[in-house]
Amino acid sequence: QVQLVESGGGLVQAGGSLRLSCAASGRTSSSYAMGWFRQAPGKEREFVAAIDSSGGRTYYADSVKGRFTISRDNARNTVYLQMNSLKPEDTAVYYCAARYGSGWSTSRLLYDYWGQGTQVTVSS
Repeated sequence: QVQLVESGGGLVQAGGSLRLSCAASGRTSSSYAMGWFRQAPGKEREFVAAIDSSGGRTYYADSVKGRFTISRDNARNTVYLQMNSLKPEDTAVYYCAARYGSGWSTSRLLYDYWGQGTQVTVSS
């Protein structure tokens, strides 16, 4: 089992920045690819970014490419999502997720563990 706890959400003005963190505990000795997803009110949970288990490969949704950066510190069992140039449409609850194995996926159905989410609100 892996437990994931997100932090770093909050209220920010458009154009501002936030850095989300996701701390993993439990069976972290195994290899896990990590992903960030988000869910706005009345919408489905959507893929934002993912990183493989080594941190060498990343992938982003087109809507955040060039503005968000995913990274990980395996020594600290933590994954980050640096969000710059935030827009009101980025407002959502952000979730981190872990997928057993090395390869990331854009499908939420292929992730094994989820955090509780952290709210990000971007005001115009």
